[in-house]
Amino acid sequence: MTMTEPGVSPADVAGRPALADLRRRSIEVRRLILQSIHTAGAGHIGGPLSVTDLLVNLYFDRMDIDPERPDWPERDRLILSKGHSSIALYAVLALRGFLPIAELATFDAANSRLQGHPDMTALPGLDMSTGSLGQGLSPGVGMALGARLRGAPFHTWVILGDGELQEGQIWEAAFVAARYRLGNLTAIVDYNGLPQFGWPRADGFTREAPIEDPGGKFRAFGWNVVECDGHDHAAIRAAFDLAETHVGQPTCVVARTVKGKGVSFMEGDYLWHAKVPTADDLARALAELDTLSAAEERS
Repeated sequence: MTMTEPGVSPADVAGRPALADLRRRSIEVRRLILQSIHTAGAGHIGGPLSVTDLLVNLYFDRMDIDPERPDWPERDRLILSKGHSSIALYAVLALRGFLPIAELATFDAANSRLQGHPDMTALPGLDMSTGSLGQGLSPGVGMALGARLRGAPFHTWVILGDGELQEGQIWEAAFVAARYRLGNLTAIVDYNGLPQFGWPRADGFTREAPIEDPGGKFRAFGWNVVECDGHDHAAIRAAFDLAETHVGQPTCVVARTVKGKGVSFMEGDYLWHAKVPTADDLARALAELDTLSAAEERS
């Protein structure tokens, strides 16, 4: 099933945030990502910018969570398997009330709760420590299976990078999830098509996407598959609605995204995978986001 058009979901749904509010949240998260990486002098930037809208949609429109009770047993779970994009998750958690926004300035510093990869023992609100790619879906399967065995109502969401789909453990977990018909599990592929490296060859690494048609592969493993524009909040909402209500199979949402989304000179450039913006870069990027914000206010 494919959801690609901006109008696939009602613009505003009773009891849920307006799509304009979600778009404004995304702009603010991108600001915080850029500022945090610049302050830290280290970190990833392209992947966090591509996954921003997916995280905003989950935390502000979708997941049943309580910042005052981050360990609430019935909360929905989120695993950011592509853990190098942690700053995007931290920024969303800060805006959602799990930590002070000012704490983002400590990103990647010694003794900070906000390390370059998520550490669930350090920061409340994290459901899994991640970093070694390919390992996030397996605990997601365990959480979903555990919820079924205990009769718990929560849904488990796992965000995967398209590059880590090369890892065999992903497909072992995919097989098991389908075997147990885990309808309470959704994997979201941040399909920006631009991992840090492609396939190795004698003259260096290619820039090819590592996995073509990930939806077809998950479907072959017995998953329900939904595709959407990963930067259109209406399309994301509709895709997540389908994933959350589907029964009898786990769902894979293939979200087509753009690496570096929101900053024109970063978009689609693999060099911004883990490049730190200079003061001039930061000023240019924030100016672009200010323009987007002003346009959003006028719309």
